[in-house]
Amino acid sequence: MAGRNRKEGFLLMEQIITCKGVNGVLESPTGTGKTLCLLCATLAWRQHFKDSITARKIQERMHGAEMFPDRPTADWGSGEPGAQGSAYYSDIPKIIYASRTHSQLTQVISELKQTMYRPKVSVLGSREQLCIHPDVKKQENNHVKVHMCRSKVSTRSCHYYNNVEEKSTEKDLTTHILDIEDLVKNGTKHRACPYYLSRSLKQQADIIFMPYNYLLDQKSRKAHNIDLKGTVVIFDEAHNVERMCEESASFDLTPYDLASGIEALDLVINELTDNLEQKHISAQFNMEAPSSSLNVELEDLAKVKGALLQLENSIDAITLPANGNGVTKDGSYIFELFATAGITYETKTGLLELLDQIIQHVGGSSGVFTNTLGLQKLSDIIQIIYNIEVPEGSAAPTKNLQVSKSYKVHIHLDNSQKKKPRGDIWSNSRKQGGKVLSYWCFSPGYTMHDLVKQGVRSIILTSGTLCPLTSFTMEMQIPFPVTLENPHVIEKHQIWVGVVPQGPDGAQLSSAFDRRFSTDYLSSLGKTIGNIARVVPHGLLVFFPSYPVMDKSLEFWKENGLSSRIDDVKPMFVEPRGKGMFTEIIDAFYERIQAPKNSGASFFAVCRGKASEGLDFADCNGRGVIITGLPFPPRMDPRVILKMQFLDEMRRTQGAAEKYLSGQEWYRQQASRAVNQAIGRVIRHRQDYGAIFLCDHRFSKSDARAQLPSWVRPYTRIYDNFGHIIRDVSQFFRVAQKIMPPPVSKATQKDKGPCVSTSDSELASNSSFAASRIRENLKKAKMLDSHVPSLKRKREEGGRMETQSDFCEGYEENTDVVARRPAGLLDALDHSEKRLQGEQSSDEKITRLSTLSLQYDKRLSEENRGSKKKIKIVQNKALEGGSPNKKMSSASMFMLSVKQCLSQESYNLFTMALTEYKKSDDLKSLITKLCTFFCHEPGKHVLMRGFYQFIRPHHKKEFDSACKKFTGMGCGYKPEHSIPRVERERAQASSDSKVTFSESSSEHLNHGEGHLSSESLKANNYMLHLQ
Repeated sequence: MAGRNRKEGFLLMEQIITCKGVNGVLESPTGTGKTLCLLCATLAWRQHFKDSITARKIQERMHGAEMFPDRPTADWGSGEPGAQGSAYYSDIPKIIYASRTHSQLTQVISELKQTMYRPKVSVLGSREQLCIHPDVKKQENNHVKVHMCRSKVSTRSCHYYNNVEEKSTEKDLTTHILDIEDLVKNGTKHRACPYYLSRSLKQQADIIFMPYNYLLDQKSRKAHNIDLKGTVVIFDEAHNVERMCEESASFDLTPYDLASGIEALDLVINELTDNLEQKHISAQFNMEAPSSSLNVELEDLAKVKGALLQLENSIDAITLPANGNGVTKDGSYIFELFATAGITYETKTGLLELLDQIIQHVGGSSGVFTNTLGLQKLSDIIQIIYNIEVPEGSAAPTKNLQVSKSYKVHIHLDNSQKKKPRGDIWSNSRKQGGKVLSYWCFSPGYTMHDLVKQGVRSIILTSGTLCPLTSFTMEMQIPFPVTLENPHVIEKHQIWVGVVPQGPDGAQLSSAFDRRFSTDYLSSLGKTIGNIARVVPHGLLVFFPSYPVMDKSLEFWKENGLSSRIDDVKPMFVEPRGKGMFTEIIDAFYERIQAPKNSGASFFAVCRGKASEGLDFADCNGRGVIITGLPFPPRMDPRVILKMQFLDEMRRTQGAAEKYLSGQEWYRQQASRAVNQAIGRVIRHRQDYGAIFLCDHRFSKSDARAQLPSWVRPYTRIYDNFGHIIRDVSQFFRVAQKIMPPPVSKATQKDKGPCVSTSDSELASNSSFAASRIRENLKKAKMLDSHVPSLKRKREEGGRMETQSDFCEGYEENTDVVARRPAGLLDALDHSEKRLQGEQSSDEKITRLSTLSLQYDKRLSEENRGSKKKIKIVQNKALEGGSPNKKMSSASMFMLSVKQCLSQESYNLFTMALTEYKKSDDLKSLITKLCTFFCHEPGKHVLMRGFYQFIRPHHKKEFDSACKKFTGMGCGYKPEHSIPRVERERAQASSDSKVTFSESSSEHLNHGEGHLSSESLKANNYMLHLQ
């Protein structure tokens, strides 16, 4: 087997070296040593290139005599194939290694450190990852970080940046191979900015690592000053390149984007107007005139605002069909539309310079929060539309016609909940609903052509899932003379693949749209997974087509007792939608697998999700993978429909029908590639083994199986009897465990358990959580309710959803400790901090954190869906006297919610802002600070509005108005909210209040935690009526 692995590796390196001045597409499954082959082959070729130049220089100095007579200079190769002239060291190409994420690049750099090569390395990242200036780091929004950084750099007020030139020659920065984390550590050590250090190191680097959106996005290339001339560009994990090429050249312009841009212009116009008035007054009284960092004429600002208003009106004037499907136009229409606002090839340069000055001024200024995202997006859009430079004398319409072949313009109604944030007499405020202007690129070749134009020497695309290569290369629209489809390095006894068309009860397994939520299917799928979990050792991965399908399945299994059966055999861990808890959950999953004397664990995730790409479930971490269905794109999505139409049109008009995919073929391929990526999580190296279960009857069809990886197809078997599946899988693992050597652990990881592979131990060592917290993560991650929105509420008779108060109170401790809970927001802050520090290991704390994440995710998902629900609290009469306890719980829950969503440093600043508000009663200062935390990202708007409950009565109305302005929604202010609490309670005591009682009947999935008994739920029962 080792010999076979070397054979595949040599074949791959041979093809890489063949890419001398030409492009290549190389498919090689995980486990064939793809990363090492890429690094070693390209670096060896580069070194040989350098040596050939050295040999020529020596020969020139020796006046043509051979330095080594037995080895002529010709044998050293040449700087350029077929070149006879002189070559220079400046001709030595740089290598650019691009992958999808920084975490993948970190793994690649780790592999490079294990080789004998020690090239000069630079890794590019964002300020979000690299900035160490405390003032910039504390900003929650990356857009604000960028402009604050630029402002400090331009004024030389960042001492970290000022040290870059001096420190960039330090030996530990220039001679060591540094990843992102190393760069930040060394930058902190030398008090030099890691962000600008990476840019400085890039100039002399032999190999540069970066995410591939830095290459594909023309704006990012310009921002990072990436020179591609003569470079060898490697795209690893290139199965995503097609989509990234299209997305980097597309945009969606919403009414909110235009409105917020116009509002930002209004603020700048008002500022300049005030400055002019002050200058006039100062001149009269011989006073010093105020200065402004913005060197722009008021007339120019007015023209820009007029252009944006005209563009808004032109979009609003487009007539849409009554069926609400939107209207589609040719790509060239975008130039006509923007021309109505005076934005053309001729005016774009001046407009972009003006927008950049405004954004720089507003983004770098202090004071009340101003949203510059709208202006930045408009600047990006103009660059996307007019990215082709028109030479003088040539006609722009010719260029427009070329562009239109790759694009479509789609206009549809805006269904988002973002409201226009301004009240401007120039705005068209009478219109109730705006329109979204979409400019979509459907040809990845458009972006790849742009790369070639930069003068790259070679482009190499590699991945484990690129087939069919013919259609893939045709879509790229650039030549790929070198191609390779490498087989896998595993043997027959290392893999078992079975199509499972029906469950143990005989019901057909089909995740098709019309069956995926049927009772028969969900029940049979749950029983299938439960049975498979009993025969697969250690880690079991279960992939669903989408989050809604996974949520519905978990909810059904919980209600019908199927989840408990699975959980008894393999505790269930669920991939969260957000990024916040993912590291905790995956660490807890690994810890459970590695723990001795256990039956393993199951991890439930979605295709195209965080777990399906980039994560290494080698050895014990993933012995089996279940694919529950085919993850087709949403068929009725306008972008999907137009993409399919585009491909059909290309197939008809390009005269190469057999090479281009049809729309329907592309649609099927999107599902199969996602499946193949999920399948690839299991077999990770040449000594790994595992089983693959294709649990959908559609995999029985030959066309579906034909889309599977070439290393999977020969071993695929269709089963008609479920019992035979269990029999064969059991036999497979018995044989594999006898034949295959046990996973090899690093010496430092021996105490972790017997199933820690090299790759897994690296993941564990890189975890951001200390080992002491892993056991908490295990318990917290197992709370399915925390990650599945539909399990965040109980079902009642009549179909009403469980209330938020029910959920909070259901997870409270016994009622005899209520008196110790905080009575106010700042008390809750102190209380929550003490509990986080002093009670981390308690089950009660774990459950409360899971519940907290549950509530926040629920509100976030409702906001993203645009739901408008009036919340009316109906209090349990038996707990009438306990309303303060509810407030105490609400305060604690809110603080914990904030703590989860902010970084530790931002959370500390947040608590300081609250303390200052308590002392100074300064609402404007508080709003300014809250906006820096919660207003930049729509997902955090709910926390901004949630703070309303803690605002003092005399500030309620003003805070409600501020929320409307900055988040687009108010807090439900009523005049009685401005009445102090004491007066309100006195008035309430004198009146009769109507109270109702409601009892919830379902229980939470809690793994048997005692404090979640039905008795405690009944004792602490509130209901939220959602109307």
